[in-house]
Amino acid sequence: MFGAQVMSDGTTCFRLWAPSAPPSLALEIEGLAPIPLRPDATGWIHTRVDCPPGARYQYRLDTQRTVPDPASRRQADDVHGPSIVTASGGYAWSHPDWNGRPWEEAVVYEVHVGLADGYAGLQQRLPALAALGVTVVQLMPIADVSGQRNWGYDGVLPFAPNPRYGTPLQLKTLIDTAHGLGMSIMLDVVYNHFGPDGNYLALYAREFFRDDIQTPWGPAIDFRRPQVCRYFEENALYWLTEYRFDGLRLDAVHAIANPEWLPRLAHYVRSHIPASRHIHLVVENDDNRASLLRQGYDAQWNDDGHHVLHHLLTGETHGYYADYATEPTAMLARCLNTGFVYQGQPTLRDPARRRGEPTSGLPPTAFVLFLQNHDQVGNRAFGERLLTLANKRPAALRAAVALQLLTPQIPLIFMGEECGSVAPFLYFTDYRDPTLAQAVRDGRRREFDFGIRGQQPASQPLPDPNEAATYTASYPWVDTPDSTQWHEYYQALLAVRQHMIVPRLAGTHAEAAYVLGSSVVGAHWRMSDGARLSLYANLGDQDADSLQLEPPSDTAVLLFQSVAGACDALARACLPAACTVCLLEEAQ
Repeated sequence: MFGAQVMSDGTTCFRLWAPSAPPSLALEIEGLAPIPLRPDATGWIHTRVDCPPGARYQYRLDTQRTVPDPASRRQADDVHGPSIVTASGGYAWSHPDWNGRPWEEAVVYEVHVGLADGYAGLQQRLPALAALGVTVVQLMPIADVSGQRNWGYDGVLPFAPNPRYGTPLQLKTLIDTAHGLGMSIMLDVVYNHFGPDGNYLALYAREFFRDDIQTPWGPAIDFRRPQVCRYFEENALYWLTEYRFDGLRLDAVHAIANPEWLPRLAHYVRSHIPASRHIHLVVENDDNRASLLRQGYDAQWNDDGHHVLHHLLTGETHGYYADYATEPTAMLARCLNTGFVYQGQPTLRDPARRRGEPTSGLPPTAFVLFLQNHDQVGNRAFGERLLTLANKRPAALRAAVALQLLTPQIPLIFMGEECGSVAPFLYFTDYRDPTLAQAVRDGRRREFDFGIRGQQPASQPLPDPNEAATYTASYPWVDTPDSTQWHEYYQALLAVRQHMIVPRLAGTHAEAAYVLGSSVVGAHWRMSDGARLSLYANLGDQDADSLQLEPPSDTAVLLFQSVAGACDALARACLPAACTVCLLEEAQ
């Protein structure tokens, strides 16, 4: 096991993989004499020391440099300082029999813990989220990172929860409270790279990284080595057992140079967790590797669905939106019917690349559908939300929300959506190294040319990621005159989903989805009990008349209409502009 493990006899076992460590390597524990260390033939060092939980320790490389434990469970200060010996357990769970919820019941809420005022602040928000209809709270990464402010994807100590958000006890209390409310908690983890400040592995374990593959963050992690694989496998299991998270979302797995490791990780996790627990593994994967969803992973973030919906709502065609600007209505229908748009076809921007794999046989719940998330908002130059980008089309946005929340795909809500937030979500950091801070500023400027800045004037400077004001401007829960209406809208839709769709969702399959007109689609799913769920959406600004569709059955029950009278119009083969209608026909 990586890291410092408190043993039953009161000693602590320190284990470090350091195959390229200098001869001067030593373990320094506060109050004790340095302990010289020598790696064995496989690169491991291990020693047992009579020291209690709470002891501070670090590894000395030479007279000038000390480094934290790469598997530190807790840091004394920042990521550059000493690690703290931490015993496992020690928390009396109030809900020890909690086993999670089936994936079909998931309504995911993505949140940045820091903006939610830490673990304790987020805990206070849980009852309201449960009342809204959220069943899964997904935390953006909490692995310790340099500075006070960060998205979390620059973490360098994957086992150490960020102390700026609170204590390990407060994190466990947050998760325990969620379980008491019937909610699952998932954690976003980053296994494709380490952040640029505070990762010292290359100083004593050069073999952790490849010298033949470069990524945007530096040399690729070498998942060909069993020690490297075991490091991340232990990390995944650690969050699921020590903190009792109910699942993990794996960030950008397309950037992992050895993708064959991913099925192995899923098998490792599931073989070490009791089958009675509902543990969910979700990936973000630009390669649309549908095969992963048959090898231990529950779902993938459906970027295709987001991109085509975003284009239909905003008209944007820059960047990857260009791949969704040709026949977008047909693409939306394909997304509703089979999940991914790209399942092996070339893209407009990269005709030589065949993106994706066929999704045949996968259930709709294998795809997480969203209108916004941290990437799609925060990676814009000015972090605009959809309410800002589509501010002249509020009815179309409401129709898109209804489509998202009532399809059998798993919905994800980004913090603040539920209250109609117009606060930006900006990219923020807190690097103390001026050179690194400037490099981040320069990188953002290079990334955003004047043609893709959204609605901001070209002369407006980009927000400085390293300024505290950039972070505070991203606080999402700011009341607006429409906040109550948006909250009630989301709550009503999620109530329909919970009571009428979720009980039938396991075993659901798509029957058909088709284009009815420009920005107008229809889709049908056969539910597990034989009922037929139908959805019709017009995301355009013109009423659609004389639609070529099968009239709704007289026995079909209206579940929701985003515009009054839309269901009656549908019976006349019409669909008003900017509306969604959802119907359910019980099995005969």
